[in-house]
Amino acid sequence: MTKDNKVTKRRFQGVVVSDKMDKTIVVKVNRVRVHAIYKKRYTTSKKYKVHDEANRYKTGDVVDFMECRPLSKDKKWRVIYPGDKEKQ
Repeated sequence: MTKDNKVTKRRFQGVVVSDKMDKTIVVKVNRVRVHAIYKKRYTTSKKYKVHDEANRYKTGDVVDFMECRPLSKDKKWRVIYPGDKEKQ
């Protein structure tokens, strides 16, 4: 195994729908899908629990987040703060 193996981490953008937990926000992501047979476009949504270390985001904010190691049973995502120069 070489050291050049780079894992591609998924990134999403969504709207915060809940900030009641400590260091955790719930983010709703909307996607547009196309029906396989009828070719009609429709929207689907999914909610993700995202780690927000600084408790910076509140309900209604738009956030970018990416995949990370599991932080709890449901939390496998973390917020990308603007201006961060971390490994992304």
